Amino acid sequence: MERLIKVGAITSTHGLRGEVKVYPLTDDAARFRGCRELILDTGKEKKKLEVENVKFFKQFVILKFKGLDRIEDVEGYRRKELYVTRDQAVPLEKDEYFIADLIGLRVVDEEGESLGTLRDVIRTGANDVYSVLTQEGEELLLPAIRDCILEVDVEGGRMRVHILPGLLD
Repeated sequence: MERLIKVGAITSTHGLRGEVKVYPLTDDAARFRGCRELILDTGKEKKKLEVENVKFFKQFVILKFKGLDRIEDVEGYRRKELYVTRDQAVPLEKDEYFIADLIGLRVVDEEGESLGTLRDVIRTGANDVYSVLTQEGEELLLPAIRDCILEVDVEGGRMRVHILPGLLD
């Protein structure tokens, strides 16, 4: 399982006082209110940043980090991702999973025959869709609904699915 959970991506600076505009990559953007610390992946290092202030603007979160008080302090953070440690992550309900834990799972059908590897989770309005790279190198799209997803075993690295009629056509 991933140790860090991605919660957002910095899209741009906001104002002149060191604030950044963040696109949330979490189901509940309000989770940022409780964050005291975030981890910034600069591409070269993972840097801990202490959250000083949180605001919301349209679909974005505006963050101010302690000690970063000028636009010049945060300009280099554009297009960088923000993470929390697993112990700081929002508790999950039954049958909920972090996307990072699903990526890479081996996908098998009801009889245990391998279909491929889960490579992406596509967020849609109604339900998520799992993108599976088949052994033939093709993409299989599976709706993340109870009729299709029978079992998810993150620790065992496996997802058992029922292929609905028409999905393999």
